[in-house]
Order: sequence, then structure tokens, then C-alpha cells
Amino acid sequence: MSMEWYDMIALRNGGYRSRARYIWEGKSAEELFEERLIKMLPDYTSVLDAGCGHGDFTLKMAAYTPHITGFDNSREMIRIAQERLISSAVQNVDFVCATTKEELPFQDEQFGFIYNRRGPTSIIEYGRLLPQGGVLFGIHTDVTKVRERLERNGYEQIEIEEYYQACMIFPDEHEFALFLADVPGNPDYTRPEYSELFQAKLKGHTIDGRILVREHKYIWKAVKA
Repeated sequence: MSMEWYDMIALRNGGYRSRARYIWEGKSAEELFEERLIKMLPDYTSVLDAGCGHGDFTLKMAAYTPHITGFDNSREMIRIAQERLISSAVQNVDFVCATTKEELPFQDEQFGFIYNRRGPTSIIEYGRLLPQGGVLFGIHTDVTKVRERLERNGYEQIEIEEYYQACMIFPDEHEFALFLADVPGNPDYTRPEYSELFQAKLKGHTIDGRILVREHKYIWKAVKA
């Protein structure tokens, strides 16, 4: 999606977050990713959050490592992240507005660890940021070309795990419409002109009277050779 879309989401939703209310049924891949990340972070003194969004997750992870730099291509997301940082007691985080479509403003081998929580998979092309033995860790909904790109860019010990057991359960049609409207590339399903399309989506996600979306994500990890 374009930078303008993420700026719009930041202004409308107060960050890179969904407006919808829902509950999880089963353990989500997001929860598992966070648990694993927390265990890995203490081993590294300098960490990069690739695609940090509005920064809340970065600030949370700052408790587990000496320093984290977060970058995002949306100026509005970074503006919110900076505001969050200033109002917090966190002192080991900095935020940078940058994009992988241009040369990232970081030094070679600056970070021992890079994590990518649904951020740009193009960070794979920036292996120069990691030393030999540095780790790249991510979670995404689509990793069709991730293994190929990792191998091409000099990574080894590549692990890719698929998860699809957990479900998001929505209390009503309105919350489901909000969720769909906040998915990158989707139209605003809360608007009347998309009612017919929404009803088709609703029918496909209603099972035994419950509105649900099954999570389908991949957690992946690789080491710089």
C-alpha cells in the first residue's frame, strides 16, 4: 500500500491499528511471535524494528533490550510514535521516518537483530545492516517469496512456520465491517455503497451463527551468513 494510505490510517485510527472489537479464540501467531521475540531480545544490544507503525509495540519491546530503533515510511505514524515516546518514561528508543524504497539511513552492521512485525519484507534486501550471525525475525500473512529472497541475500538457517489455528470472533456485523475496512487495499465496508459486497463477505465468515476470521500467518527467522 502507498504511504498516503498509512498516513490516512494513522490520522483516522490513531495509529496502525484496527478500530474493530473482537476476541481471540485459540493462541494466535501474533502472541507466539511476541513471546519468542521477548526471549530473543536480551541477547542483543542494538535492535531494529522494521515498519514500526505508531510505535506502541516498539516501546513495549524496549523493556527487553538496551536499545531499539524503529523506522516507518509513514510520517504520520512516526509523528504519533514520537508523541508516544515523549509521553512515556522510555529512554532507549528512537524513531526514524525512512523507507526501504530508498537507501536506509543506517550504518553497515549497525544492528545485531532485526524484527519485522508485519512490516516491509523488503528489509531482507538490507543484509548490510546485520553482522555475520545477525538475526532477522518476522511475522507476515504472506511469505510466498520470503525464502527465495532470504537465500538470495545471503541468509542461512531459514525457518518458516505456518499458523492457522486461532480465530478472531466479532460480536456483530458492524465490528466485522470495521475490521474489513482497516485491511490494506480494502474499500470502506461500513459505507452503504459497499453493502452488497459486505454481505457476501459476511456470509463467507459466518459459521454456526458466529462471525469469525481464521488467522493465517507465518513466523519466520533467518541468520546472516
